[in-house]
Amino acid sequence: MTTRSRSRSRQIEPSVTDTARAMDSLRRIVHALRVATRASERAVGLGGAQLFVLRQLSATSGQSLGDLAARTRTTRSSISEVVARLVRNGLVNRAPSSIDRRRAVLSLTAQGEALLANAPETIQERLLRGLESLDEGTRRTLADSLESWLTRSGLDDVAPALFFERPGTRDPSRRSG
Repeated sequence: MTTRSRSRSRQIEPSVTDTARAMDSLRRIVHALRVATRASERAVGLGGAQLFVLRQLSATSGQSLGDLAARTRTTRSSISEVVARLVRNGLVNRAPSSIDRRRAVLSLTAQGEALLANAPETIQERLLRGLESLDEGTRRTLADSLESWLTRSGLDDVAPALFFERPGTRDPSRRSG
């Protein structure tokens, strides 16, 4: 092999470099989420998703599940499971609204507030803050590109969930129907 053909074979096509950059960025996010989840579990006994939900709930008390889903930028069903665990663990209180008895409102318990007082910032908060600091056009392009990537990867039918939240059993107080 000549020097010329060797140097040509070492040149990487821009599309390969961009693919590697995208995959490396995704790997860095996943790694940061794993590390932060383990650190959160060690520090306060909760995974990152549960701690993130507690933080979002502490920002405004009296939120409904829908309100909290909007604050966490996820779905109501994803939030419902996490909140059920937090209620079972005595960190969140769920009560009927004084304005509309059909609506449940959520608030931190004293135990939940005490836990948050010593809890580290979540990686989800950092990611959201970074994402929201991007201009609107960049955010839209990123969202469109990620959705397109998922579609082309055959993953567009995967339901979104909070990062590294383990699927649990249904809240026993809720009946199927």
